[in-house]
Amino acid sequence: MIDGVRVDVGREAVVVTADRALDVVSSAIVGGGFGRARTIVNFHVPPESCPTQAEAVLEAFLRERGLPAPWVGLCTAAATERARIADAAHGDARALVVATVGLSNRVAAGTTPAAAAAFATINTIVVVDADAEPAALVNLVATVTEVKTALLLEAGVRCDDGAPATGTSTDAVVIAATGRGARRRFGGPISDIGWLVSRAARQALGEGIRGWVRA
Repeated sequence: MIDGVRVDVGREAVVVTADRALDVVSSAIVGGGFGRARTIVNFHVPPESCPTQAEAVLEAFLRERGLPAPWVGLCTAAATERARIADAAHGDARALVVATVGLSNRVAAGTTPAAAAAFATINTIVVVDADAEPAALVNLVATVTEVKTALLLEAGVRCDDGAPATGTSTDAVVIAATGRGARRRFGGPISDIGWLVSRAARQALGEGIRGWVRA
C-alpha cells in the first residue's frame, strides 16, 4: 500500500481516501477531468441505472461517512465488495490499483453502435506514489486501458455479436498521484511508473475479469 492512502471495500462502495489531496485526472461521472481529490468513491448502483442526481447522491454518502473533500465519484452496478486490489513498487515509486469488474454490457470500440448506457462496468482507480506531470497522468490512462483490453482479449471475452470485447460501454478510470518523489514526465508502459501501474493493473483487472468469466 501507499503511506497516507487507505482503501475501504464494501457493498455500498469502494472508497479510497488520502491524508493529503492527490493530483487527479479521470473520466469520473462526478468530478471528472483534471483536479484534486482526497476521496475517490466507486459507488454501487442498481443494474441499468445511475442516479440522475449522481452528485447529490454521492455527496450525501460522503457526508454520512464523514469523508473529506475534495472528491471524485464513479458509479457501477458491479459488486463493489468484490473489488480487486494490487500494488507494485520499485525504487521510490509505488502504484496501487483498485478495480471492479462487470461485463454484462460488453462492447467493441468502433464497431458496437451507440446505445443507452448501462453500468455493469469496469472501473479502475490508480494511485501512484510519485510526482507525475499532467501529461504523465494522461499517459497512464492510456496504459491502463491497454492492459484492460489486452486482458479481455486474452480471456476470450466477446460481445453479444461475437466480436472480441475491448471493454464495456461505461468504463471509467481514475489516475491519482501523491506528488512525492522525483518528477515523472511519462506514464507509458515502459516508463517506471507506467511499468508499475501496468503490473498492478494486470493483477487487479486480471483477477476481476477471470472471476466474472468463471461466474
